[in-house]
Amino acid sequence: MNLLPKTEDKFASKEYWDTFFKKRGASAFEWYGEYTELSKHLHKYIKISERILVLGCGNSSLSSDLFDVGYRNIISIDISEIVIHQMKKLHSLIRPSLKFIHMDALNMTFEEGEFSVAIDKGTLDALIPKESADVIEKATKYFKQIDKAIKFGGRYICISLLQSHVLRTILDYFPSKSWMLRIIRCFEAEKKAAESGQKVFPVFIVICTKFKNLNQEILELNVTTNESIVRLKNTEEVAGIILNIQQSEFISYEVKNLNKKEYKEISLDLFQLGEVNPRFKIYIINLPYEKKRGLYAAFVVPQGREIEWMFSTKAGRMHLTKISNYNRLLIITLCRDQKYDSFEIVTGELEQTVQCFAPEGISGKILFLSIGSDVGKRIIRDEGESKISGKYVIEDVEINNQMFRRLVFLKNQNIIQSEAKLTDKKIKGNCKEVDHYYLASKYHIFLTIGCDLVCNAITVPSVAVIGLGGGTLCVFLRKYLSNSVVTGVDLDAEVLNLAQKWFGLELHSNLKVVVEDGIKFIHDSVNSGAKYNCLILDVDSKDTSMGISCPPPQFLEDHIVEKTAKCLKNGGVFLLNLLIRDKNLRPDVFTTLKKYFKVVISYNLEEDLNEVIFCFNENKNVKKLKASLKVCCGRINSFLSKNKQESEVLDIDEFLQKIQIDS
Repeated sequence: MNLLPKTEDKFASKEYWDTFFKKRGASAFEWYGEYTELSKHLHKYIKISERILVLGCGNSSLSSDLFDVGYRNIISIDISEIVIHQMKKLHSLIRPSLKFIHMDALNMTFEEGEFSVAIDKGTLDALIPKESADVIEKATKYFKQIDKAIKFGGRYICISLLQSHVLRTILDYFPSKSWMLRIIRCFEAEKKAAESGQKVFPVFIVICTKFKNLNQEILELNVTTNESIVRLKNTEEVAGIILNIQQSEFISYEVKNLNKKEYKEISLDLFQLGEVNPRFKIYIINLPYEKKRGLYAAFVVPQGREIEWMFSTKAGRMHLTKISNYNRLLIITLCRDQKYDSFEIVTGELEQTVQCFAPEGISGKILFLSIGSDVGKRIIRDEGESKISGKYVIEDVEINNQMFRRLVFLKNQNIIQSEAKLTDKKIKGNCKEVDHYYLASKYHIFLTIGCDLVCNAITVPSVAVIGLGGGTLCVFLRKYLSNSVVTGVDLDAEVLNLAQKWFGLELHSNLKVVVEDGIKFIHDSVNSGAKYNCLILDVDSKDTSMGISCPPPQFLEDHIVEKTAKCLKNGGVFLLNLLIRDKNLRPDVFTTLKKYFKVVISYNLEEDLNEVIFCFNENKNVKKLKASLKVCCGRINSFLSKNKQESEVLDIDEFLQKIQIDS
């Protein structure tokens, strides 16, 4: 593959390697490829005239194969006297000048610099099959013998599966001793193994070239099918890439042996060789087998769509797999800071990877599905780092021929911090103007309804919004409730700067922003006697390990909810955007809310996973409350239609049927 995988999922690598070592026995060399598969690489690094040492030759035909194509200066050694006797007898008549010597590779008696090339096909792997205390000592002794036997400019060619401890011994010794190191992946050997029905293990050819003195370590890899050579900075990078290649086979092994009766999701990132940032993220979704469904397909998610429910959540991806009507679906998302020229080029890049994770028995071209026929459009407008929220990106993305601007914090790339629709009107530079009559988050419309419910009849209503983001909700509320005074609150001064620079937030006497911790704002409001007709809490948690994504759990602690209630004027409302991933936490949240508010309404947005909570500090007649909500819904629908947002108009009857009122 030209793309290297990396995953956080845990796989049974010990079991995987055990499969090899249980089967190696007399046919061990089959795993490393025969001469036909290795010849292209061996001929490139060995000259016909050079003196060659074959280490641990066993009963392999490698020495005779080389001899037959013209390499006549070959000495093969092995620790087994029986094997050497057999090999001498086998070749004495046909190849009398092909030499076999009984010798321990750990105690060789050759002259210093006697050979130009030493070939090791699986010998190092056999010498240190398991990681143990004496591995380093044994490997170092072996390498010192090779170092002594090879002249300057000569090469140690090691054909190996490069288990981590084997690779580590190579990396620890040779680069530090002025040997240049290059690792090649032998796809020919792997292909032969697959064709013969064997389990495929990545086969590597390590070429170590001896120099008198290297000023710096030279570490090179050629491990992709396009055979490009990449130079790496340090041995850690080399080890990481080799591990990723092996991990790919672990995953492939795991995926091909998935239980057809169970649901399973596996995720991994795909990197281009030498790159730090991933190019693709893929999800392998395996559904319980049903005969009526297709076996396997891939689905490419256009740029900008990866944050949608269907692609960013496990439930969504399972739903997509079901409606696509496949038992297994490979869902591929396109990463930021990468360039994608066309759908055809992307699918060409991914073809080998998609084949790698196909179910057993699938061959030929795999069908690629998508939304539309292109890879979407993403323009990075700004990048930076907030001391509080971490690295962020401002990007413009195209969805269904409409451009949107987003603020995304890279700690959690599947969550949009803020989104705004762009108009066709251009302002400074080549940027488009923000449409302030559009609310990207559906739940913002329901927060607005709750606000309208108590504020519409008030001459100058006061509204506080904890969680500014791009300021789109604050600006919308000012336009919808034109007499209102709106105060936005955010802990992060950089967020305010981005809202003003990229989302068109303009501050004035009726639209203010306080840069302050939201809980401190609540405390200060209670202490100063400041009260609001409506207080909105729309803050996400920075701790993704918590069972509540919005708001941070400390906002729901008993004493904070009590103080929040004290911030409201008589007849006021506390509106909460709630996103709970651990549903066991929900009852406690509502118990606390009902302790300090007389009426609590909840409305669940199934697709967005958000739940909007309306908390009133006065009793409400349920029938009258629903009638008032219906009027508010009608009012906001009229406002949206008037300002060309017809697609956002609410289904009023559905809303009124789904709300849950607890009074």
